[in-house]
Amino acid sequence: MLPETKAVTDMWLTIAGMALVTFLPRVIPLLLLPGMKMPNIAERWLSLISPAILSALLFPALLIGENAAGEPVLSLLNIHLFAAIPSIAVAWKTKSLFCAVVTGIATAALLRFFW
Repeated sequence: MLPETKAVTDMWLTIAGMALVTFLPRVIPLLLLPGMKMPNIAERWLSLISPAILSALLFPALLIGENAAGEPVLSLLNIHLFAAIPSIAVAWKTKSLFCAVVTGIATAALLRFFW
């Protein structure tokens, strides 16, 4: 087998493996627990996982901004923090990820243009 062919095969196997480990945890509970009611505490706990993961991914990026040293930047020059404020407000009000993302992109673009 040629080295390029092996690399392509490895890439497709990696993609298939990642798809499988993403798909299985979502489909197994649907197949094993149809119609089963979860306790309220479990439902409340599971409802908080998405915001917790999103916060863990976003806050470091917001605080570091474009700082090459990777240190937190809490200053008026960090436009990421200012773009996050209306995005969070829109997300809170509309509960729409699309609206929040569009608001964040538009705010960041305007801040870059005028700041």
